[in-house]
Amino acid sequence: MTASFPEIRAAALARLPADTGLDGELVVWERDRLAFERLQQRLARRGSAAAEAARQWPAHYVVFDLIHTGADLTGWPYERRRAALEALFTDHGLEAPLTLCPSTTDPVVARGWLEWTAAGVEGLCFKRLDEPYVGGARSWRKYK
Repeated sequence: MTASFPEIRAAALARLPADTGLDGELVVWERDRLAFERLQQRLARRGSAAAEAARQWPAHYVVFDLIHTGADLTGWPYERRRAALEALFTDHGLEAPLTLCPSTTDPVVARGWLEWTAAGVEGLCFKRLDEPYVGGARSWRKYK
């Protein structure tokens, strides 16, 4: 997928420390809505077509988790990985197209996020603060 999203590749290479592993999701916004169909269209493009698509429909990589930064962090509890992820964004001045996914433990704030469905957000994901990273068979839950 890297060849289809040259702007994400360029941002990661320019801004992230070497040996950084992130977990996240690619999104494309169009007219203040998530545009899944644009994301799908971008997947098939390479080379100059991918560069043109990046200009027309720029993608963002919304980062949920930090799983490697010079060492394997998958055994750390999510709360510790999240703190390290927030520090990574702060310390390296990371900004779009790399985007830190919002996070909260406040139910009132989380309820407010459910109003984002008009923008195409499907729901909320929940991770236990004390759990290690589990790839593939995710341990998080989704509320639609």
